[in-house]
Amino acid sequence: MKPNDYLLAKEALLDSKIIAFPTETVMGLGVIFDDEDAYHLLNQVKRRPEDKPYTLMLGNVKDIEKYAYLNDRDLKIINAFMPGSVTLLLKSKDNIPNYVTHNTGIIGIRVPDFKEVQDLIDVVGKPLLVPSANRSGQRPCLTFKEVEAVFKDEVAYVMQKDAIGAKPSTIIDLTGEDVKIIREGPISLRDIERILKND
Repeated sequence: MKPNDYLLAKEALLDSKIIAFPTETVMGLGVIFDDEDAYHLLNQVKRRPEDKPYTLMLGNVKDIEKYAYLNDRDLKIINAFMPGSVTLLLKSKDNIPNYVTHNTGIIGIRVPDFKEVQDLIDVVGKPLLVPSANRSGQRPCLTFKEVEAVFKDEVAYVMQKDAIGAKPSTIIDLTGEDVKIIREGPISLRDIERILKND
């Protein structure tokens, strides 16, 4: 993608609008994480229930500790599998708005293994709330042309590159004493257990 793509995307995001971009799994929609107006617009465009949370997408693994509480176990999993196709449910810090966590104090965090997304978030300077690019209940878009066809002018800026179309990320719940797999993707519970045993 061209450098101008990132600037146009940033401009739209700072104007409380929605952008679409590729990841190593599917096309994603994004808004700035602490922009409440954009958050409600995203729910409206997705046609998604207000009580279903979004993933916080970061551009750098080192930033996770800014937004979530981590212990040694969490750090082992992060160091082994991130960036990559994994979403971690973690206890959020106070800089995550309550409307994002739905007053649960839990946030899903993902750092994609996709340079364009890492560069985008770096240019914007803030994490994004990112669901897959689809209407609620429909299959995710895999190409920017699909996004344009589904959402038309409801998405302010669409990056002109397609997603890789890989398996959706593994979702791991790290909020309790036990590690729980909420959705298995490329990383299995056995993979995680193997890392945690290597003390």
